Amino acid sequence: MPSVFLSPSLQEWNPYVNGGNEEYYMNLIADAIEPYLTASGISYARNTPSQKLSQAIAQSNAGSYDLHFAIHSNAAGAANSGNIRGTDVYYYPTSSKGKRAAEITAENFKDIYPLPDKVRTVASSTLAELKQTKAPAVLIETAYHDNIADAEWIQENIGQIGRNLAMSIAQFLGVPFVDL
Repeated sequence: MPSVFLSPSLQEWNPYVNGGNEEYYMNLIADAIEPYLTASGISYARNTPSQKLSQAIAQSNAGSYDLHFAIHSNAAGAANSGNIRGTDVYYYPTSSKGKRAAEITAENFKDIYPLPDKVRTVASSTLAELKQTKAPAVLIETAYHDNIADAEWIQENIGQIGRNLAMSIAQFLGVPFVDL
């Protein structure tokens, strides 16, 4: 049975411009993904909000997952805070499977994100969840939580985002996606 490790953000300290935080909303998205994975015959595990990132990575590495799927939202930093929108899907530069998963995820995400031309894949050798996991890995920054339009879009589309990401996971794993 194909399997995925879901890793929603552990960043409770990372606030949304309009209330709430990254950890809270990314866990809601992971919650929304799970029923689609179950329906599609994909086994999964996930981190818990009380963990540190190193513990989540160790938990992923302790299993034999076909994909490590990290779910985040972004912030532009002080100089550009509130001024940037978009979605970045990261993969490790030498991982052909990670790149393929990122490309599938980005292509599907363009169908739901309001600015599809701002959805892109990005190679990164610095993100821990990409370089320290055994399984091929993807880290999606769903949108910018310091931008009011993006933050509201995330908050208002949890179910749609979860469905879309589950569809991408199924597609990468070569499993027929079962819609609910």
